[in-house]
Amino acid sequence: MRGEAIWRTIYLYPLAVSFVVTGTVWSWLYNPTSGFEALFHGLGWTSFKFGWTSDRNLAIYLIVITGIWQSSGFAMALFLAGLRSVEQDLIKAAQIDGASMFRIYRRIIIPTIRPIFIAVMVVLLQFAIKTFDLVLALTNGGPGISTTVPAIYVYDLMFQRGQIAEGAAAAVMILLALAVVLVPYSLWTVWRRNRGVAHG
Repeated sequence: MRGEAIWRTIYLYPLAVSFVVTGTVWSWLYNPTSGFEALFHGLGWTSFKFGWTSDRNLAIYLIVITGIWQSSGFAMALFLAGLRSVEQDLIKAAQIDGASMFRIYRRIIIPTIRPIFIAVMVVLLQFAIKTFDLVLALTNGGPGISTTVPAIYVYDLMFQRGQIAEGAAAAVMILLALAVVLVPYSLWTVWRRNRGVAHG
């Protein structure tokens, strides 16, 4: 694909930026006086309002949107690598046999890249569970406690309130949540590798 290296760089650039920088920049964009709201007001749309940062029900979606922007390039790169690993001879043979593209995807491509789906899901889940710096830079857990994720809660207990024991217990719970995600994936990876060795 022409210009592929440039596009890959653009997609992966957000992942190279730290979550603190991402949160700080997007907090400027979400700020009513300097971000999207100010931009649209300057374009003449004076009735435009973007008060998600002060809305308890919508603030968490700002975290989600920013996190998607940060990690989508990583997922795209993995899926691209997975698609390129699909055996082209199988696809050509299916096309010769008259299989539709839907059937080719369902029977050949998706089963081949299924490990990529699982890997991406596991990586993004563990990102979500241990998210700290993005939330701290973007909303600082507010408004109120509407965006107080587990890592922020642990930080608040241990370093703001001085409740070391409670904070340590909460940190252990985060560790267990990560284990729920990572241990099954590790066992599945070992089983898949052993199965591949057994089948030659």
